[in-house]
Amino acid sequence: MRFAIALPAWTVALLVLAVLLLAWAAYARPLTPLSRSRRLVLSAIRGLALLLAIACLLRPVRVMPPSASTDEVVPVLVDVSRSMRLPDARGRSRIDSARDLAQRIGNEISSRFRPEIWTFGDTLATEAAQPIAADAGRSDVAGALRALRERYRDRRVAGIVVISDGGDTGSRDAAAAIEGSGVPVFTVGVGDPTVSNDLEVSDLSAGDGGLAASSIDLVASAVSRGGGAGFDMRVLENGRPIDVRHVIPSSPGAPVRTIFTVSPPADAATLYTIEIPAAPGEPVLENNRRSVLVEAPGRRRRVLIVEGAPGFEHSFVRRALEADKGLDIDSVVRKGRDSQGEATYFVQAPAERAPQLTTGFPVDRGSLFKYDALILANLENDVVSRAQLEMASAFVSERGGGLLVLGAKTFGPRGLAGTAIEDVLPLGLTDRGNTVVRASAESGDRYKVDVTADGVQHPVMRIAAAPEDVNRRWAAVPSLAGAAALGGPHPAAQVLAVVRTADGERPLVAVQRVGQGRSMVFSGEASWRWRMQLPATDRTFELFWRQAARWLASGAPDPVSIPALASTAAGEAAPVSVEVRDAAFAPVTDAQVTMKVTLPGGEQCDVHPALTDPRTGRYAAPLTLDRPGVYRVSAEARRGSTVLGTAERWTLIGGADAEMADPRLNEEVLRRISRASGGQYLRADSVSRLALMLSPSVDRPGAPRVQELWHSAWIFDALVALLTAEWTLRRAWGMR
Repeated sequence: MRFAIALPAWTVALLVLAVLLLAWAAYARPLTPLSRSRRLVLSAIRGLALLLAIACLLRPVRVMPPSASTDEVVPVLVDVSRSMRLPDARGRSRIDSARDLAQRIGNEISSRFRPEIWTFGDTLATEAAQPIAADAGRSDVAGALRALRERYRDRRVAGIVVISDGGDTGSRDAAAAIEGSGVPVFTVGVGDPTVSNDLEVSDLSAGDGGLAASSIDLVASAVSRGGGAGFDMRVLENGRPIDVRHVIPSSPGAPVRTIFTVSPPADAATLYTIEIPAAPGEPVLENNRRSVLVEAPGRRRRVLIVEGAPGFEHSFVRRALEADKGLDIDSVVRKGRDSQGEATYFVQAPAERAPQLTTGFPVDRGSLFKYDALILANLENDVVSRAQLEMASAFVSERGGGLLVLGAKTFGPRGLAGTAIEDVLPLGLTDRGNTVVRASAESGDRYKVDVTADGVQHPVMRIAAAPEDVNRRWAAVPSLAGAAALGGPHPAAQVLAVVRTADGERPLVAVQRVGQGRSMVFSGEASWRWRMQLPATDRTFELFWRQAARWLASGAPDPVSIPALASTAAGEAAPVSVEVRDAAFAPVTDAQVTMKVTLPGGEQCDVHPALTDPRTGRYAAPLTLDRPGVYRVSAEARRGSTVLGTAERWTLIGGADAEMADPRLNEEVLRRISRASGGQYLRADSVSRLALMLSPSVDRPGAPRVQELWHSAWIFDALVALLTAEWTLRRAWGMR
């Protein structure tokens, strides 16, 4: 026997002496007189108990000779997730094939190794504890391999065999989890790599729905495997059918992308489901539907418009935004200068916000950060100071607000080029003089709007439901009067529309995300033509500017906000968090945060988050999402008796059955696991080669086996016996 934590001999001697002296001193002044012999007995018992506890802390171990080669273990892991119930082309279920393969592998390698069969799905279990039946909710390959490594850390493992259909639905990448472990993993695939008849909703997402009276785009992707015939896609709103569309794939097996525009109710979160009716003889029905939750619209979004000078363009834009019920518009327009030479402004804002705008721009971060979006129109560098522009840049990057920049003077020589605000914009503001070139009467199609592929799908430019209608309507709008020659797009930017000029195309509309913030540049002049030169019933102008303002403002968080949960799969633990900031969006690290979670079915539980990230003011607590359905998380943050704010978030768990998605044998996942570990992928008809692949492991020099002794039941019993003997003698000799 030896100790895993080795100490010098003199240290051990001093430690033993100190323990014995401590035990002897413990009975130096007993309340009841003790004879020398009794004191010696009690001190010896206490000293032995202390020495035994210290010995356990030093981890006593026994080093044994290496195992014989026939004692090398080969764990055989059988996937028992629900996808293993599916039949293959011969009509036999995958789990039946896996059960037979596990037995066959065990028989073929038992003469050289010790096979041990395990099952895995949600957790790892022995065959005896969990029979081989495909009833697990998911297949966590990475979790099973990590748990297996821990169980066999003191034994020699020649290799690991994984029998699965490749459906890895765990939260971690299995190949990354096993890489560098030193134990080869041999994967065996069961099932068919192709299916003859399967319809699947492969993806579903919802656009921003954070404003009242919003229309939401549901973007759904579907695939028909084994055929190219058309099929129906239905939309359900809280279980009620509201739309249906017949789609036809471009080729057999090609994905189909469809956009549905819906208007969710304003009073509660809404569950939307896309489903495909089952085809005759379709074996997998669980992947025919997928759901997404659209949260209830929040408060009206506050937008501040700062204009360097009055103008037709900005007046038209402001009127269009003021008519939007989801937006709350404040505006500041510089009129000129008074008799003392001071700038004068026309302010339109409620009484509680107007005093902070009398100087033409919010006076501090707290006043500016009350808004969700900021529009800077026709500004020159003498309208706002450098400090104010730095504050506007922080409005995007730190507060998470939206910023729109437009107007000829903004892009001119005395505009915003070279200021702090350029860092958060999607386009550079410097290119060939930054001038606006006016269109002439002979220009033809010059300055016509041309929507890019990104723009057709983006909510800012989506003025019609179908992509072809979007292009058609934008092609019908009148030409602009001009467009600024700006720099190229930044790496994270998207150009949504361009205009044609004599020297080529110029970006007209460009957007970019900056952290939680968003920014947009509109480089054109006289978009009011879209209102004045089109029929009165045409709403292109209003739709474009309202959608731009909504997109910019909808992503801005409140001072107290709940980020989206990291996981949306049932059965996984995910931290639920809340970010707490003050009016200037500085993190608050001394808040008292309470959270309440409403589970599917209406049951409520309290969660007590703790500060986890002082840089962002994030408070978090673990939450196990053990059932599918809709969860409602509400939070309140206080500092003393002052309420800093409240927040609410709705989350859908289990909106799609990931376990039954794409029912084909996924050989690529199994190959990646084998390659990362130094093993090999085998088909079911090639498992007879496994014994030869494992045979080189018996020639490796064996490592000594180390057996931990400190957690032995005998040591625990001895410690209890010593303490019991001391207590019994103390009572018998009249001591407490």
